[in-house]
Amino acid sequence: MASGLMEVQLVSAKGLKCTDCFGKIDPYVVIQYKTQQHKSSVAQGQGKNPTWNEKFVFRAEYPGNGAPYKLIFKIMDRDTFSKDDFLGEATIYVEDLLALGAENGTAELPLLKYSVVLANKTYHGEIQVGVTFTRKVEKVTDHLGEEFGGWKQSVF
Repeated sequence: MASGLMEVQLVSAKGLKCTDCFGKIDPYVVIQYKTQQHKSSVAQGQGKNPTWNEKFVFRAEYPGNGAPYKLIFKIMDRDTFSKDDFLGEATIYVEDLLALGAENGTAELPLLKYSVVLANKTYHGEIQVGVTFTRKVEKVTDHLGEEFGGWKQSVF
């Protein structure tokens, strides 16, 4: 099993659903991978076309167990005096990315635009995201906790 870090670059969104009758929406994104979750900053007053330019890091394993290999981007509108509104959701399946990264040490999904869909699965905007997976190199140690295997540790 290979473990490592999956870095998600959240750039921007376009054409989001406007839920506020007056004023602009204040969107933020909740990103979930299996049991891990991160929340972006609120794009205050940026309306239907917000920009975040933020990076988030998740721990990932391949092959792993549990929930499917997918990143879920839940886009919300922050409201002050009522419950935050759901603006849509995008999903990126990352199993192939993790498999390639586990084999090669690193793999990348370049910045791409993904469709944002509402609860009824209708299209309503897009989100721009990039994802990179880097396998963590584990050091081999002996029973005393010392590294071995290099020229300096040779007995000869």
